[in-house]
Amino acid sequence: MQKEVEENIDKFYYYLKHQKKYSENTITAYIKDITYFYEYLKCDIKLNNDDISKYLVHLYNDLKLSKSSIGRKLSSLRSFYNYLLREEIININYFEDVSNPKKPLLLPKYLKDDEVNKIFSVCMNNDNISIRDRVIIELLYSSGIRVSELVNIKLLDINFKDKEIKVLGKGEKERIVMFNDSCMEALKIFINEVRPKIYKKENGYLFIGRNNGHISAKSIRDILNKIRIKAGLEEGLHPHLFRHTFATDMLNNGADLVSVKELLGHESLNTTSIYTHVSDEHIRKIYDMAHPRAKKE
Repeated sequence: MQKEVEENIDKFYYYLKHQKKYSENTITAYIKDITYFYEYLKCDIKLNNDDISKYLVHLYNDLKLSKSSIGRKLSSLRSFYNYLLREEIININYFEDVSNPKKPLLLPKYLKDDEVNKIFSVCMNNDNISIRDRVIIELLYSSGIRVSELVNIKLLDINFKDKEIKVLGKGEKERIVMFNDSCMEALKIFINEVRPKIYKKENGYLFIGRNNGHISAKSIRDILNKIRIKAGLEEGLHPHLFRHTFATDMLNNGADLVSVKELLGHESLNTTSIYTHVSDEHIRKIYDMAHPRAKKE
């Protein structure tokens, strides 16, 4: 790879890390996509449409990648070249004219009411672990919180008076999530009675991990998998599933899209709008069931 290319990739890495404040995993994916592009084409920074066409043929025909994988690689390169354009290293971003391959709309999966009830039912025992697990479930379901936000909650972040929690979201942006009375009850029991018994050392985090830091996202996933088995659910149970369920249930019960966007911490309304498809599907079922002329014989 040419020295100019390597230097600019290094600068882009610094930009993503310190200005955009992306996670290390996201940055690694970007850099991997960009590096592969130059290693395959052996071109310099100032490329042309023929270079891009050759690369696309390679992705489609040689590697036979999925549309989503190709779209991700193009997005990485588009972002890189937007950065180069802004820094006046190039005069034109050819990737702006290259559209991502269209993917079929995949509706987000979410938990049905009976599944939610089964999950809560296995966490209703009075032993310390069940009480801790119930708090995790309550927080995920009542607030739509991300797992990265959940594991970083500190005791001082919780406002019981207003039933709010201050969390650090994507891009290290602070936001407020809300919780309900059921969650508050579980939180108080956990903090006042259970937490001092299960954690030997205090560090300020709501959930403490093995090395006296906060609990890891992997540990949360492991806990959810054990709950899934106890509840007798066949499908995987992961933190984001509760986020999908939170958004879907809010919309199905009358919340407006803008409010749900704010509660989820989405930057764009487009990101939140995918949940309206699920909500529309719910509305269609109600219509078919309730309207005299829509009822099936």
